[in-house]
Amino acid sequence: MAYTIGKLAKAAGVTLETIRYYQRKGLIEEPAKPLQGYRLYPAQTVQRLRFIKRAQQLGFTLKEINELLFLDSGHCEDVRRLAEQKLHQIEAQISSLTALHGALQDMVSGCGSAETDNRCSVIDALSKNGAT
Repeated sequence: MAYTIGKLAKAAGVTLETIRYYQRKGLIEEPAKPLQGYRLYPAQTVQRLRFIKRAQQLGFTLKEINELLFLDSGHCEDVRRLAEQKLHQIEAQISSLTALHGALQDMVSGCGSAETDNRCSVIDALSKNGAT
């Protein structure tokens, strides 16, 4: 089965602009345009688009996704290395967000508890150097 760009977008759950953008980035190929009619995309393009969207949901950048697509299934060790790097990046982000969460939670908890001259403790905390 072959798809026009509109049907491809619908089948993959993306927009036309997403498909065009991925084509410009080299993630999917743009089929040749026949003299009459529309470009037709092969059925496997739907799977490729779904792969790209799922990889994005897992935190991979388009550059990393392009590398994954280039490696394909014949290079499991290289793919594993990329996935492990992404896992370490996400773990570092979680750690950083946890620290930010704690700092913000402390600020919010202190809000309204100090009997000061109508000053907002959150604004005061954010105004200080090294608030986090």
